[in-house]
Amino acid sequence: MINLYTDATPNGLKVSIALEELGLEYQAHHGLRDGNNVSAEFTDMNPNQKIPVLKDGDHVVTESGAILYYLAQKTGKLMPEGLLQRTKAIEMLMLQMSGLGPNFGQLLVWAGAWNNEHPIATQRYLKEVIRLFKVLNKQLEGNDYFAGSQYSIADIATFPWIARHPIHDIGLNKYNNLLRWYNQISLRPAVLKGYDLFKDGSIPPPA
Repeated sequence: MINLYTDATPNGLKVSIALEELGLEYQAHHGLRDGNNVSAEFTDMNPNQKIPVLKDGDHVVTESGAILYYLAQKTGKLMPEGLLQRTKAIEMLMLQMSGLGPNFGQLLVWAGAWNNEHPIATQRYLKEVIRLFKVLNKQLEGNDYFAGSQYSIADIATFPWIARHPIHDIGLNKYNNLLRWYNQISLRPAVLKGYDLFKDGSIPPPA
């Protein structure tokens, strides 16, 4: 049995979506943003004290991107065929992990949690998020998904972050390819089930 320690964050949602997409049986443990992530039990699993954490039997995997890669390797699914396409999937996964996630995360803090009290910081991260939206929009030009014609862990990793687009009124209508991709992914049954794991996990409409 797979155990998933998670919460209603973009990084947490990635893994529940992947597990649903793969049809793997799992037990979800959430509510870990209320201090439980620093408990001795959780720290034993992940010394970094961050969610998500996946425990597959005796094996523990941390970091959301690594978990997605593990699940893809374990099942032989959610990775394209062919070296170039598989490399592109990893490339786009790394872009989410190193670029979109950290910058959008900071935007969520400065524009949302701190109510834009420091507009210089907000604008710095907003500018970078908008630039990355343009990069993603370009990658989807002529492609159904980020790695080409096949849905992959790159799409799963990116979707929950794009779903936060209403923050600071970024909107998707000016990014035609990204909007088409977002609407397509948001209808996948596994995405809906992955979000249903959390009471506050509704997918906002594109705007």
